[in-house]
Amino acid sequence: MFRTIFVVILVAGGLWCAETTKTPPKKTAFDKTTLETYVRHLFVWGPTIKVDIGEPKPSPLAGFNELKVHASAGQASADETLYVSKDGQKILRGSVYDVNQNPFKTQLEKLRTDLQPSFGTPGATVVIVMFSDFECPYCKDEAKTLRTNLLSTYPTHVRLYFKDLPLDQIHPWAKPAAMAGRCVFKQNPAAFWDYFDWAYEHQGELNADNLKSKVLEFAKGKELDALQLERCIDTKATESEVDRSIGESKELAVTGTPTLFVNGRQLIGPSTQWANLRQVIDYEIEYQKTAKNAGEDCGCEVKLPSPTLN
Repeated sequence: MFRTIFVVILVAGGLWCAETTKTPPKKTAFDKTTLETYVRHLFVWGPTIKVDIGEPKPSPLAGFNELKVHASAGQASADETLYVSKDGQKILRGSVYDVNQNPFKTQLEKLRTDLQPSFGTPGATVVIVMFSDFECPYCKDEAKTLRTNLLSTYPTHVRLYFKDLPLDQIHPWAKPAAMAGRCVFKQNPAAFWDYFDWAYEHQGELNADNLKSKVLEFAKGKELDALQLERCIDTKATESEVDRSIGESKELAVTGTPTLFVNGRQLIGPSTQWANLRQVIDYEIEYQKTAKNAGEDCGCEVKLPSPTLN
């Protein structure tokens, strides 16, 4: 119940009585406990699930702050992006798009392809980034699909980059295989794709105990220094590179393999099957003729007009 106060005010030499209402204190605009309770109910996250509510940050949506929510239980996890009104009373779940920008601009900015294994045409209209795991059977199928079809169908329009995402909580030799692949790439970038094909082809024969010996056997006749390769594997010299790739996958909310990004558009599951993937690639080739806001020939980079810098 509101409390009523009578105030006596002197106005122009006379008395004026006014009845004013004392408003109750405003609720705090953002309350983590209240929001966590609501979000747990929204997603049916019970007490066995740990929920971390991030700090609100400015968002592109006027009147709303962006909020990251991370839920975890053992090795499983999920991430949600929510938009909370400034008064803390409304929540939006979804994506905010600016019609003047590529709808996948955020993903494109997070996908770092420099110094990564790749095949295809430099300056291609369509760039595919593949997050994969050498022990994943679905990745094996996807790898064969891409290696068989991509360049034969699109000899000049597509470039593919490879990113490691070893799911080591369920695949014990996936991360060592990823690090070994990076060791091969450091010595001879072209040999990486031989390793890629070999690792998936022999997936059923590899395990945590024989991986190193099998990799060294593979290296024979591949223009690789065996001693240097063995030292790289033994010292885990490329682990930080694999960890960076894993970190990038988390920034992009990638939770499984294989995951593809086609000019920033994320494809998982059935979307990565060749018939569906080809439809997306064909669309991007046509769309980029006028949009020019993705791919390696998008004209997105502004360079100085110097012949020595281009």
